[in-house]
Amino acid sequence: MMRSIVFRSKTGRLSFHAKSGTLLLIVLLLLLTAAVMLIGAGLGNKLISPLDVFKTAAGYGTAEQWLIVGVLRLPRIIVAALVGAAMGVSGAILQGTIRNPLASPDIMGITGGAACAAVAFIAYFSGKVSITWLPVAAFIGAGAIAVLIYALAWRQGVTPIRLVLVGIGISAITSAATTFMIMLSPIKAAGQAYIWLTGSVYGASWAQVLALLPWVAICIPLAFVCARNVSVQELGDDVAQGLGAAVQRQRCLLLILSVALAGSAVAVAGAIGFIGLIAPHMARKLAGASFAAVIPVVALLGSLLAVAADTVARTLFLPHDIPAGVFTAGIGAPFFIYLLYKNRNR
Repeated sequence: MMRSIVFRSKTGRLSFHAKSGTLLLIVLLLLLTAAVMLIGAGLGNKLISPLDVFKTAAGYGTAEQWLIVGVLRLPRIIVAALVGAAMGVSGAILQGTIRNPLASPDIMGITGGAACAAVAFIAYFSGKVSITWLPVAAFIGAGAIAVLIYALAWRQGVTPIRLVLVGIGISAITSAATTFMIMLSPIKAAGQAYIWLTGSVYGASWAQVLALLPWVAICIPLAFVCARNVSVQELGDDVAQGLGAAVQRQRCLLLILSVALAGSAVAVAGAIGFIGLIAPHMARKLAGASFAAVIPVVALLGSLLAVAADTVARTLFLPHDIPAGVFTAGIGAPFFIYLLYKNRNR
């Protein structure tokens, strides 16, 4: 019988259990992610060894190495890691709360809301308002669509099936609106919109790292604290209420966390899809069903997927820089079809 690690605070507000090998798994994933980031920072038109990358990051590199690694590559890699972690945890929260393996920020319409607002900004305000306000528009779009989905799904409470159905419907509407605006936009604006919709961390800077870091640093620990609420809700609303859980209040808080993570990630990097769908499934396979164990594992897996996808996109087709979303979609779309086939009789 596999041993488990069990923790419960004196107040009882924080408790979790996990398989005994979870800590080792987290350490291994952390080392693997760091290695991929280190190697990725050295790849490109100018090859730099991992040792020189480490020295440069520590402040001992040459001026040329700092320009290449510290200014051009490292902020981009860190942004990709933060985006991957945010999207992974956001997807895990949605799948656990809604009890649907197909749930993700993309499919539920959250990403679509951000995309619709961003395209509207590019189409109608580009040249009139500074482009630095684009992330703000995207975040507002994600939040507004999330509120709309929750309001339309409310009927003396919100049930998972209503959230899924309303989310899919709203996602279709935002997708149609986005396509309509692109068709009516000038060619230049349409090109910018298509690149943003594909998802890319091209040109990321330390300012974007600092903009995204607080959201990840605050929301992911909060998701860990709320992990037992997700575990209880996975048992079903009736059982959760029977155990004394405030189902609707907890569900609302969890959805706010999911939207905050997905909205902040999409606002910075565009619509990098399918990480929120793939990473939670991988995490549950590795860490088990305990949501407290899934949170750190899915954050690291999301980071690993995003950094690897961006590194391949940046280096495989030199001198062209392909959006990372092309590669995540190339993996995620077949995986989504597989999930549909696997759950066809449920």
